[in-house]
Amino acid sequence: MNQPLHQPPAARTPLFPHLFPSLVRSRRGPVALTVAVAAGGAGGALARQAVQTVWPPGEQGFPWTTLLVNVVGCAAMGVLMTSLKSMPVPPVWAGPLLGTGFLGGFTTFSSYADDIRVLLEEGEPGTAIGYLAATVAAALLAVAVAGAATRHLISRARNGRRPR
Repeated sequence: MNQPLHQPPAARTPLFPHLFPSLVRSRRGPVALTVAVAAGGAGGALARQAVQTVWPPGEQGFPWTTLLVNVVGCAAMGVLMTSLKSMPVPPVWAGPLLGTGFLGGFTTFSSYADDIRVLLEEGEPGTAIGYLAATVAAALLAVAVAGAATRHLISRARNGRRPR
């Protein structure tokens, strides 16, 4: 019966505590984390809206805008997370604000899923399946290539060589 009466919920510990050690130790951590994610999410959603204003998704045809947004967002996530992992002490706010928030608000799984639904309803099952597969393949390739390129550039910079 010597157990504490109140155990803090596990949700208060960030997913990657080694990336955000000061959030783990701070009582304001959950509030600061929520504010960072919300601010970043608002900015990412506005950025996606700007892209869709410049290049509106068509009523019919292949949803190139959504594909572009998701691939660019995944590439940016590869750069961001590789950069953060390379820092001895990354900024506490960077992952929540830029990753979960901004890039989470910028990329869009819901539009991707709805685009597939629309293509199926329009009698374009081949295009729908192609779009489904192309998005996943391009997004995974983008995050992998961007992460590898970032690792390479960081390694060159640490070794005193300028990137070409």
